[in-house]
Amino acid sequence: MLKNYCALLCGFLLISTLVVDGSFAQQAYPIKPVRFVVPYPPGGSTDPMARLAAVKLSEIWGYQVVVDNRPGGSTIIGTEAVAKAAADGYTMLLASSALLTTPSLFPRLSYNVLTDFTGVATIGKSRHVLVLPMVSPANSLADLIALARSKPGQLNFATSGVGANTHMNSELLMSIVGIKMNHIPYKGSGILITDLVSGRVDLSFQVPITVLSHIQAGKLKPIAITGETRAPALPEVPTFAESGVQGFSTGGWFGIVMRTGTPSLIINKISSDMAVVLANQESKDYLIKQGSEAFTLSSSQVNALIRADIAKFAKIIKDANIKL
Repeated sequence: MLKNYCALLCGFLLISTLVVDGSFAQQAYPIKPVRFVVPYPPGGSTDPMARLAAVKLSEIWGYQVVVDNRPGGSTIIGTEAVAKAAADGYTMLLASSALLTTPSLFPRLSYNVLTDFTGVATIGKSRHVLVLPMVSPANSLADLIALARSKPGQLNFATSGVGANTHMNSELLMSIVGIKMNHIPYKGSGILITDLVSGRVDLSFQVPITVLSHIQAGKLKPIAITGETRAPALPEVPTFAESGVQGFSTGGWFGIVMRTGTPSLIINKISSDMAVVLANQESKDYLIKQGSEAFTLSSSQVNALIRADIAKFAKIIKDANIKL
């Protein structure tokens, strides 16, 4: 009788152990490398965000986060690859403003940003600084607005492409202050900056890291920057509000999204781990050197931000009649 009882007890304990171990096994993440799709070419302004997340999460998890650059099609190629991936938590997408503008610019996308993706975490937010060539007679935002009003449709603003965040900023500024300028879209920042420095174009919105060295070398003059406070990388540059333009709140942010249906335990873990990464002073300093700032939001907050920004950019695109 005692033997039977002991055998029964041992069997119960073994089954309990397997159940508990199985539960932990289901919750363990990751158990293999994670792919981080970046829908841009390597070496651009998005790289610091992607590399920071990949390196730091790899250190925490003990499994490598592999950055997979998938540029092309206005970020559609890389985004589509993630939309078709399994919702198992092993494919992440670097989200940026392009994820928010493409729904309004490309009505026949093979994916739906609002239903096919779920927000996971934010990494950083990027300011946009309005820069002019040194030959420009304008030395402030007020000067530029006055100059544009005196020459309607004659000033040229350069952007990195139709629908890019730099384009959205320019259209929003024109709408708020009531000016008209001519759009010159470029395919990359290299030629754009060369033409801007030489004075072939009159102004451009750029992320600070792209133009910081030219500003420091006295080749470009910054006159205003987005954000509610001055940027740590350019503390001498006033915000748009300080320069007299209210309601100019647009900026850029970078984050992580995954396929809808990814287990919530995985999403919450990545969100929590990214918060730990961004709370580290080393990470904060790294982002500041790139002209950005640490930006921490939860999964639900990222989803709310995506919905709000898609609506915001849709209005700008419609009001300005922007078409590809």
